[in-house]
Amino acid sequence: MTKAAELAKMGEVLTNSQIGGRRNIIINGAMQVFQRGTSFTSVANTAFHADRFELYMQNEASQYTVTQDSDTPNGFGNCLKLDVTTADTSTASNEEVKLMHKLEGQDLQQFKKGTSDTENMTLSFYVKTNKTGVYCIELFDRDNGREVSASYTVADANWNRYTITFPADTSGAFDDDNASSLEISFWLVAGSAVQGGTLNTAWRSTADGSSATGQVNFSDSTDNNWQITGIQFEVGSQATPFEHRSFGEELRLCQRYYTQSGYGGAATLRSHGPGINKLVIFHFPQTMRAVPTCAGTAGASTYTIVGQGDYTNGDYIEARKNVFNYHAPDSHASRRCQAGFKADAEL
Repeated sequence: MTKAAELAKMGEVLTNSQIGGRRNIIINGAMQVFQRGTSFTSVANTAFHADRFELYMQNEASQYTVTQDSDTPNGFGNCLKLDVTTADTSTASNEEVKLMHKLEGQDLQQFKKGTSDTENMTLSFYVKTNKTGVYCIELFDRDNGREVSASYTVADANWNRYTITFPADTSGAFDDDNASSLEISFWLVAGSAVQGGTLNTAWRSTADGSSATGQVNFSDSTDNNWQITGIQFEVGSQATPFEHRSFGEELRLCQRYYTQSGYGGAATLRSHGPGINKLVIFHFPQTMRAVPTCAGTAGASTYTIVGQGDYTNGDYIEARKNVFNYHAPDSHASRRCQAGFKADAEL
């Protein structure tokens, strides 16, 4: 084997191995974790379904069913699937539908954005859809009000892997904190306000026009469906093989942003006062990104006294990044209190 062939082979080995530590900055890119549920019908408003992925809907008349689906490319077990259930064939200028993933600035420092050593950014993913045509992807730097877009073209209804390399940006460093710094948008519906002209493929100050030029109207028929999995975002110009993580590790990463218990699970209580009030103390499985918004899983302030039924005058009285106390006033001091919770610290 010649020296050139040896070097080429070494490069192939490095590309196809895990050398170099973690590469993928996306959380839940293989669509393994759906803590909120695995099937959602009549979706007409902005909401999270798959963990860490927000379906953003603005002034949109279409509706969708969103599911965790097992129809996947080889090497994956799950995908996120959108089915159009109410079509919208006439797109208003300000209509938008896009799947978004938001990243903390402290997880993006390796891009060296805003310096003379700034790095390219490469996004790769698998998509399957029967609505062929051009789809747009946008990166939005929230810290500095800058953006860049790109597109991929779907030519068939099979699973395909798409790779996009975004240019490096010497303007505006990402903040080194736990707030949203970079937001990745997979466009599905784009009104005329974000189209027009030529798609913007260079970093610029934020502007609506040409952010999603050429984007197909995915919502124009109830026959349409769109599936995605294997999303990877990494430093440099090379798309490497998808970095798989165990379900347990992926779940722990997701629980930094959202976690919930099963409603009705018995929880330890302690008396607060002379047998009048109870405190149910929940310790989150992971320290959360920020102090979360907390609620009971069966309602904003629902809890159960075992053997006595449901009550609705409970409420959490203190939330922190790793624990919150659920206040359940009741006179049955000798009985156990059951409650469930949802804790949301999403970006």
